[in-house]
Amino acid sequence: MLTAILLVVEVIGGFLSNSIALLADAGHMLTDVAALALALFVAWFSKQPGTPQKTYGYLRWEILAAFLNGATLLLISAWILWEAASRFRAPAPIQGGLMLAVATGGLVVNIIAARVLVGSSSHNMNARGAYLHVLGDLLASVGTLVAAILIRYTGWLMADPIASILTTVLIMSGAWRLVRESVDILLESTPAHIPLPAVRGQLEAIPGIESVHDLHVWAVTPAVVAMSAHCIVREPGQHQHVLEHIHDAMRLFGIQHVTIQLERDDMLDRERHLHA
Repeated sequence: MLTAILLVVEVIGGFLSNSIALLADAGHMLTDVAALALALFVAWFSKQPGTPQKTYGYLRWEILAAFLNGATLLLISAWILWEAASRFRAPAPIQGGLMLAVATGGLVVNIIAARVLVGSSSHNMNARGAYLHVLGDLLASVGTLVAAILIRYTGWLMADPIASILTTVLIMSGAWRLVRESVDILLESTPAHIPLPAVRGQLEAIPGIESVHDLHVWAVTPAVVAMSAHCIVREPGQHQHVLEHIHDAMRLFGIQHVTIQLERDDMLDRERHLHA
């Protein structure tokens, strides 16, 4: 609600003062309203129980929301850069006093919103997407406030597009990381913080395991990491001990969901596609 109210104020203030920095901030605010609404919906929806068709439930909605938020930020940022470049070619008069008042209000609202989201952003991609939107607006508000002060007291109109570009570049960096991480999860890539050779080495060091193949580690969400592997264990009497040892070893990497296929002999003919 705070963000939606500020959006209306910044749009009106941006047009009245003729400030591209305020309109840029309003553009981020518009995506913030949508991002926060989406994040709130996904936070509820992703907790719905699984079904026979969706055995993992709706956890990946968190990742889809993060991807959409990051991609939207990149598109909005490209538009802001284009508008700022046009202001370098043709500077426009700006009402610095009005711009200063609106930017100050925006800064206060964004500080409150960022404080609300910062706690959950470290372990939840959905919340991090929303937090990046708010943080982007917080940075934009700081840049706009500085530009407004310069315009109000020195008349330097170039401060407006420069503030837009600097804050947008910072926003694009965080948005790109969010998009890249969400795409990696959707492609079931090995999480960056888990070295696959070390996982293989840990498995092969377990007594009774002769070799490991078809090893995969992926993330359902950043908080839910899964692993599957096929292990050659010649002695059937060791299977239970090996399974328990594997589960204990995987906890060292933060892997909670472990699926292991134990084999007495290499099933190369039946699993040739897994050994390619």
